[in-house]
Amino acid sequence: MSLFGKKKPRKVKQNRAFYEVLWDYIQSLGVALILALMIKTSVVEAYKIPSGSMENTLLVGDFLLANKFIYGMRLPIPFTNIRLPALAEPKPGEVIIFKYPGDLSQNYIKRCVAVEGQRIKIVNKQVFVDGQPVSLPPHGQYTDSFHDYPYQDVGRWEPTKQGGRLFMYVGRRDNMPETVVPKGMLFMMGDNRDNSADSRFWGFLDRRLVLGEAMMIHWSWQSYDSGDPAVKFPKPPEIEASNPFSIVENIAFNIYHLPERVRWSRIGDIIR
Repeated sequence: MSLFGKKKPRKVKQNRAFYEVLWDYIQSLGVALILALMIKTSVVEAYKIPSGSMENTLLVGDFLLANKFIYGMRLPIPFTNIRLPALAEPKPGEVIIFKYPGDLSQNYIKRCVAVEGQRIKIVNKQVFVDGQPVSLPPHGQYTDSFHDYPYQDVGRWEPTKQGGRLFMYVGRRDNMPETVVPKGMLFMMGDNRDNSADSRFWGFLDRRLVLGEAMMIHWSWQSYDSGDPAVKFPKPPEIEASNPFSIVENIAFNIYHLPERVRWSRIGDIIR
């Protein structure tokens, strides 16, 4: 009894068993991982630019975020095939990430130039859609001003990773006769028009292979190139399998030269 004639409240036991606390942490971590996986696979995903086919809109070493939700997609639920409806369809001018038809394990990024039902042709590098000239994107470029190759109706069949075959055109880079984009297909081109493996070579893109629309650059890491005047840092030390310390040297080098290697001005750029 207390001084006021009331019983003291019992102390709530604060210390739970270790395994109960551990189980709570495991559950919380599991939920967080599932949510992160769902966001990554269905809403936003990060991609790295490995080649110069989209220069100078996107540079080698750019890391970008893509909206995977807008074009619709299959939900990441095991043993199901539930698909979300598309909020919009790809439009000409949009920068799109998709699975390469010749190897579905590879992701490509190009600009959509024409959609189903549109007529497209190329005359001396100039692209025409439905009879109207299409301007080169603001940061697009032609790097081969010395050659304007005539159209050649030649190509070859190449095997795909899936065991099929893909016809590769070799004479349509600068000139291509007018053709209509088939139903359910897209015509894709890189902004670096003279150095891009795109629909001029491997044909139309199946709409079902589209993964998402490129949104913004969240990180940009400059690679070493001795012939690039913009590179202001020395050649990084190579990582050698026989020398474990080479990994430490490489990491130390990148930390030391971080201010020079990061393209700070590109971080946060909206992709247009």
